[in-house]
Amino acid sequence: MKITILAVGKLKEQYLRDGVAEYQKRLAPFAKLDFVELAEEKMPENFSEAEKEKTLVREGERLLARVPEGSELVVLDVAGEPLSSEELAARLGERMLAGASRITFLIGGPFGLSPAVRSAARLRLSLSRMTFTHQMARLLLTEQIYRAFKILRGEKYHW
Repeated sequence: MKITILAVGKLKEQYLRDGVAEYQKRLAPFAKLDFVELAEEKMPENFSEAEKEKTLVREGERLLARVPEGSELVVLDVAGEPLSSEELAARLGERMLAGASRITFLIGGPFGLSPAVRSAARLRLSLSRMTFTHQMARLLLTEQIYRAFKILRGEKYHW
């Protein structure tokens, strides 16, 4: 299984980079995990709703262009489906049994996702009803992917 986490912006904090690197290392026996970071779109200080929408469209086009060919797309979306760790594992397991060999998880920028990105997704996933920074979402997502593989293998992982 090849998994890509496609995200807007750079992971800035060292402690978050360290955490992501640790889970990426732990995932190595189960899946190849790649990270692709795209630069945030520039916005004026006092932007209008129209400028925001145009920015989301441009950012969305750039994001969708970077989804690897043949990859199933899962977008992180505050309005997405909330899944438990076991439910996420089951969904990944179903996709693998169906022959999916590549999944891309997409994390948008600070203004969210364009309608085109949302509609391109096989699954819109919510990590929580709580608000997290986009930086933290990468660590949480990476840990949950690792946890899902441990669950699929029937191995214990603090649950």
